[in-house]
Amino acid sequence: MDSLISFLYAAILAGVPLLYGTLGEILTERSGNLNLGVEGMMYMGAVIGFLGAYVSGNAAVAYLGAFTAGAAGALIYAILTVTLKANQNVTGLTLTIFGAGFANFVGENLALRTPGGLVILPDATKALFKPLYIPGLSDIKVAGELLFSHTVFVYLGVVIAVAMGIYLFRTRKGLNLRAVGENPGAADAAGINVNLYKYVNIVLGGGICGLGGAYVSIITCGGTWTYNCVGGLGWIAVALVIFAGWSPYKALLGSLVFGTLSVLKFYTASVINIPSAVYNMIPFIATILVLVLTSVRMSREHAQPKGCGTNYFREER
Repeated sequence: MDSLISFLYAAILAGVPLLYGTLGEILTERSGNLNLGVEGMMYMGAVIGFLGAYVSGNAAVAYLGAFTAGAAGALIYAILTVTLKANQNVTGLTLTIFGAGFANFVGENLALRTPGGLVILPDATKALFKPLYIPGLSDIKVAGELLFSHTVFVYLGVVIAVAMGIYLFRTRKGLNLRAVGENPGAADAAGINVNLYKYVNIVLGGGICGLGGAYVSIITCGGTWTYNCVGGLGWIAVALVIFAGWSPYKALLGSLVFGTLSVLKFYTASVINIPSAVYNMIPFIATILVLVLTSVRMSREHAQPKGCGTNYFREER
């Protein structure tokens, strides 16, 4: 029983950065833009969030820095695709390359200035990101450990998912956003400021992705800056958007499923004797399967927003 609880707890932790990346991309695609730069924005959030924690010793600075860095990457993407009408796929891929290079450049330069070449957060700073203890709730058997013994990152991710679901499906602005994503020409004719909705939601989505990157560098990597720390999580998040049917609520389940696949090797390697590299491949194999199966069984109800991936030219409406 203890092993099962430990396994589920680890799965939740592994799914958190995927949740942030997925939520950020859902918000972006709901605005009618496909941003393949999730990985890059996560890298930018990872290094700036880590740097903020390292320099200031303040958790709020780390969160704000990570969000701002991811949002800055998304703003670059928005300017190029929304205003300058650049190809969305190429721009997103370029953002991924830029974000990874930027993060590794800043991280390695910081390491060169640090004795021993390792950049590690001070113990006092690490303590700011330790799991919370909620009196009464954290002491409950099983549920206490699984639900009420996590870091702020975990609870913030759940809050963002719920808030985003309410925003998209229960508010007028959310309805306007979905209209922009489905048919920007019709939305424009109805008096909705298409470019404003795109800019605001793309930038917010990028900021959310940046928080996922900060989780990787501060929590997953144990407070030690690690080269190429995001390691493909952004690409899995892009596939998870499809798996979740562009729903923030389903993103919670999807991130848990893929988090489970990510930690399998730590709990089944002694039972199933296969190379470690195979275990590392499992989340990406699952990603491919998700893309194939959802493409075959895609329904109109859970389809990608129709305007997604196509630049809107107001003159052509």
